[in-house]
Amino acid sequence: MSSLESVLGRERAITLLGIVVIVALSWGYLWTGAGTGMSALDMTAVTLFPHRLPGGMGGMDTSLATAILMWWVMMIAMMTPSAAPVVLLYRRVLRHHDALEGRSAATSVFLLAGYLTAWLAFSIGAAALQFALQPAGLISAMMLWSKSALLSALVLLAAGVYQFSQLKRTCLAQCRAPAEFLVAHWRPGVAGTLLLGMRHGAYCVGCCWMLMTLLFVGGVMNVVWIAALSLVVFVEKVLPGGDLVGRVLGAMLIVWAGATLVV
Repeated sequence: MSSLESVLGRERAITLLGIVVIVALSWGYLWTGAGTGMSALDMTAVTLFPHRLPGGMGGMDTSLATAILMWWVMMIAMMTPSAAPVVLLYRRVLRHHDALEGRSAATSVFLLAGYLTAWLAFSIGAAALQFALQPAGLISAMMLWSKSALLSALVLLAAGVYQFSQLKRTCLAQCRAPAEFLVAHWRPGVAGTLLLGMRHGAYCVGCCWMLMTLLFVGGVMNVVWIAALSLVVFVEKVLPGGDLVGRVLGAMLIVWAGATLVV
């Protein structure tokens, strides 16, 4: 193995380790309850029809800022693994670029920061929606899962239909082709790297935002639903045949929406 190959191998390992640490810390924060006052395990139930479950007594005394942080850390835990291919490829490209040699590690951090900034924007919107649904009694103020069959059915149907939309297909294509994305949108410098990460994050939000709204059905802090959605997103964005898996999932969600109205 040449010295260059050895360096590249170490950089890849360091980058992967950093991603693993970020994801592990995020999952740890979620497991402790993410500031809700309850552990995630206490807010987890395995069921296809959460609206039929008791919602618990009382409500959570959490601020909007706490809810935003909860959603953002959740998005970091769920979405960072599927961003690994573009981060690894970007760092490798920089390492081969003589003018930026030695700065690839620091610069690739800005790429991931830009990516996660896009998910922060989504998290702000999701937290605001949560604060609107709770007082209306549509989701449990304590357990954060749907209390309404109609709400569950509408979210499931919308998420299912979105899986077949052109916007979904366009955004997913960008997420599944990191090399083509970098060639098309490359920007030099730290500011350019941040914008590049934000652009990639925006495509990923466009690809996955409707799937994330399913947490309003199963429970915002339901670790089973969070883990299942994380796996779906990773398969859809990274693995061969992921686009087909996404369409199959869309059909299943539409059927699930119909079943929710009749149980």
